[in-house]
Amino acid sequence: MEKLGLGLNLEIMVLFVQLVQANSPASLVGLRFGDQVLHINGENCPGWSSDKSHKVLKQVFGEKITMTIHDRPFERTIAMHKDSTGHVGFIFKNGKITSIVKDGFAARNSLLTEHNICEINGQNVIGLKDSQIADILSTSGTGVTITIMPAFIFEHIAKWMALSIMKSLMDHTTPEV
Repeated sequence: MEKLGLGLNLEIMVLFVQLVQANSPASLVGLRFGDQVLHINGENCPGWSSDKSHKVLKQVFGEKITMTIHDRPFERTIAMHKDSTGHVGFIFKNGKITSIVKDGFAARNSLLTEHNICEINGQNVIGLKDSQIADILSTSGTGVTITIMPAFIFEHIAKWMALSIMKSLMDHTTPEV
C-alpha cells in the first residue's frame, strides 16, 4: 500500500502470470512468467485479487477463454557473445545476476546486476538450479541472448510460488527454431 500524501491510501492490484505449465493451453499460446494480464473474457482485471482471477477462470474452465496480455512489461533481452574462454562475463546466484566482469561483453551490452535471468536463448530458466542455468549457458553457441527482469519485480511476482513448484511444473522446454 502506498501513502500518497493526499489523505488516502491506494493499493493497485496488478495480475501477472506466475506459472505456465508445460504442454498446457497457456504454454501452447505462448504465455510466460511475468506477462501482465489486462482483461479476462472482456473484463478489465486490474484491481482484481489473484483469488478473484482464479475464481473467474474456474467458472469458465473448459470454455473459450480470451485474455489481453501485456508481454512481460519489465523484461529486457540482451544479445552478447562469449569471450575467447567461453564465458559470458557475469556471475549469478539463485538465478539473480550478482556481478558483471568489467569491460566484458555483458558490461558493454548493458547487462545489469540485481536482475533475475528469465530466459537464455528463449528457453525459460525460472526455477532452475544455478548449475542447470550454467549448463544451458555453456552448451549454447557463442552468441547468447539473456532475458532479464528486475529482481524486485521478479520477487514480487514469484513471492507466493514455491521454488519446487516452479522447478517441477514450469515449462522449461527448449524453443523450436
